Amino acid sequence: LSECLFFFEMTSLSARAFAAIMSPEYGWKTTHFWGPIANWGLVVAAVSDAATKGPEIISLPMTSALCVYSMLFMRFAWMVQPRNYLLLACHGFNEVAQLNQLRRGYQYQIDQGKKEAESLPTMLASGGAVGAAVVAAAGPLQSSALKAPLPTGVHSLIAHPAGPFTVHFWAPTTKWLLSISNLIDYDRPVDKVSTTQQIALTATGLIWSRYSMVITPKNWNLFCVNVSLAVTGGYHLARKIYHNQKQ
Repeated sequence: LSECLFFFEMTSLSARAFAAIMSPEYGWKTTHFWGPIANWGLVVAAVSDAATKGPEIISLPMTSALCVYSMLFMRFAWMVQPRNYLLLACHGFNEVAQLNQLRRGYQYQIDQGKKEAESLPTMLASGGAVGAAVVAAAGPLQSSALKAPLPTGVHSLIAHPAGPFTVHFWAPTTKWLLSISNLIDYDRPVDKVSTTQQIALTATGLIWSRYSMVITPKNWNLFCVNVSLAVTGGYHLARKIYHNQKQ
C-alpha cells in the first residue's frame, strides 16, 4: 500500500511539474521561466569554481554582494506575481553556494596576511541584521509614513507596490551591489576573473531586463540594475576574451 501511495504522489507531482513548465502564463516559453534559469547560472558558476578553481579567483566584494542579493531575492520570489518557486529554489541554493565561496575566499585572504579581510564577518552580520530589520518593520513604517503630513507625490511613492517599504524595491536595490562590485574590480587581474561567474551575471542582466517588465508590479529599478549588470559583466567578459586572444 505504501509503495502505491508513493507512486501515486510521484505521478501527481510529475504531472503538476509538467503542467507548470507548459503553462502559457509562466512556462518555458516565458521569461518567468528563463529569468530564474539564468540565475541558476550563478549557482553553477559558484559550484564549478569551488570544484575546479583555487580561492585566489574569488572576489570578496562580489561574493558578499551575491550573498545579500540572494537572501532578499528569496523573499522577492515569494512576493512577486506570479509567485516564482523556481526563482526561490535558485536563490536558496545560491545562498549556500556563495557562502561556501565566501568562506574559501575569506580564509585565503587571511592566509595571505590581508588584514582588510578581517572586518568582513562583522560587515556581513551588520548588513544582514539591517536587512532583516527593514523587512520586519516595513509594514508598520509604511503605515506611519502614510499618516504623516507629506506631499501627495511622496505619499504616492510610499504607497507604490514597488516602493521603498517593499521587497520589490530593496531586492533590486541590493542587486546594484553586483554592478558596483564589478566596477570596484574594473582592473582586477584578468587571470583572477571568473569566466563562468561573469557569463552568468551578463546573461542574468540581459534576461532580467525583460523579466522586470512582465512581472507584477512592473519594476523599473529592477530593469535599470539589470541593464547595468549586463554592461559591467560584459565588460569583464570582453577583458577576458581580449586577454585570451593575445596569448
